[in-house]
Amino acid sequence: MNTEVKTEIAAAAARMIAQDGADYSSAKRKAARQILGDAQARDLTDVLPDNEQIEEAVRLYHALYNADTHPAHLFRLRGQALQVMEMLEQYQPFLTGSVLTGTAGMHDDIHLQVFVDSAKEVEIYLLNKNLQIEISESPHFRGPRFEDVETASFMWKNTGVHVELYEQDDLRGAKKKSGDRLLRADIAEVRSILTNSSHPAQQ
Repeated sequence: MNTEVKTEIAAAAARMIAQDGADYSSAKRKAARQILGDAQARDLTDVLPDNEQIEEAVRLYHALYNADTHPAHLFRLRGQALQVMEMLEQYQPFLTGSVLTGTAGMHDDIHLQVFVDSAKEVEIYLLNKNLQIEISESPHFRGPRFEDVETASFMWKNTGVHVELYEQDDLRGAKKKSGDRLLRADIAEVRSILTNSSHPAQQ
């Protein structure tokens, strides 16, 4: 029973993420309320699917409903990510998030991580590239026990880019893989991903 409900919630959440750009946490809870009703959704948190199950559901959604456009869209986003990473090469950037996992939809931005001694140095570097940056904070990849990290956001060829500015020491705890899932990819790995994916025809 729980497995079936989780699958149903994951599919509903995936539709919200793919169509509307909803974040995983709010999408799964909204989907649970739709399927279970408000009272049950509060009490049955054990039936909420994990992010990996939702990610797989998003991938399936794109394969079923966006097969004609999604490969080209993803290829473009990954190409743009590589351009920004090459610009930031001296700061050892990593690609993370939906552009890396292949689930990025029309509403998704590019998410990068750099590990540096000085966040201010990266911000000045971006300003010197004539980019209009906005500074905010993002949750630490290690979870809520760690302080949020400063994030520089800007537009790159009409796509939003968010560069999370971690301290150099954080790199030691930054796993690259979880099972078969690649959590972050460096420049060489992103180049390899692009090379090994056939260049889709532009729609």
